[in-house]
Amino acid sequence: MREPIQKYFQVGTIQWMTHPARCMSLTDSVRAICCDEYFGALEITHIEDREERDKVRSMLEQSHMKVCYGAQPRLLGPKLNPNDMDEAGRKKAEAVLIDSVDEAEYMGASGIAFLAGKWSPETKEEQYGRLLKTTRAVCDYASGKGMNVELEVFDYDVDKAALIGPAPLAARFAADMNITNNNFGLLVDLSHMPITHEKIEFVIRTCRPYITHLHLGNAVAAKGAEGYGDLHQRFGYPNSANDTPELLEYFRVLKAEGFFNREHPMVLSMEVTPTAAEDAGIILANTKRVINRAWALLED
Repeated sequence: MREPIQKYFQVGTIQWMTHPARCMSLTDSVRAICCDEYFGALEITHIEDREERDKVRSMLEQSHMKVCYGAQPRLLGPKLNPNDMDEAGRKKAEAVLIDSVDEAEYMGASGIAFLAGKWSPETKEEQYGRLLKTTRAVCDYASGKGMNVELEVFDYDVDKAALIGPAPLAARFAADMNITNNNFGLLVDLSHMPITHEKIEFVIRTCRPYITHLHLGNAVAAKGAEGYGDLHQRFGYPNSANDTPELLEYFRVLKAEGFFNREHPMVLSMEVTPTAAEDAGIILANTKRVINRAWALLED
């Protein structure tokens, strides 16, 4: 493409992935990303300390970036499940998501993203109904604030083992949600496609009517290989599934399916994180290089 990617997408990054706490303080991380003109969006998550939260909020207000809020860590950390068979557990997850809507609003985000919980074959359909109940409650609450809710499509049998899940089930869930709530959408991630055992084109076309947010990244999908699972390694990581050719294919499918929108560009965030032995700055530059190369190879 001769035109920059930023013409068609709000290119973002996920703060807690780009700069894990071991690499850089939260405020230093946010400042570094806000000062990088490559990015038009930044995804943040819960900030416990109020003073630190206000510092981040101030930087985001100055940045002219789109702010996104990911509630995934708030569920994964304490192992909360929005489709929990135990009603008390489900309500606890729902309460955290509703609190996330409030925090997201305060931070200047227009909505939140989250993920489904673990599931078992014996109770799959009942858990599906419980996830609908949770998501509708959160969407109803967010709607009163003019905000949106997005469900990220994760693996269903490898690492996170989330109910949603394979692309057809994600599309079914989104269709059911849209019967009652018009502020719901799906977040799809290139790095999850190898570990949902699905092709890029299949995922995008299956979920096409409901996609409101995009991620890109990498994963090791070879069982038994080092780093197997949902670890979001750098492009070029040994035995990993995605690199420049796969990202180029992702761009080709997104272009063919009408996701290139200069008037209302969708957020497209990199979800890539350094291992303990790697340098976060180098990994960030690596990701930009792969994006730039794949974009340059995409035909107009």
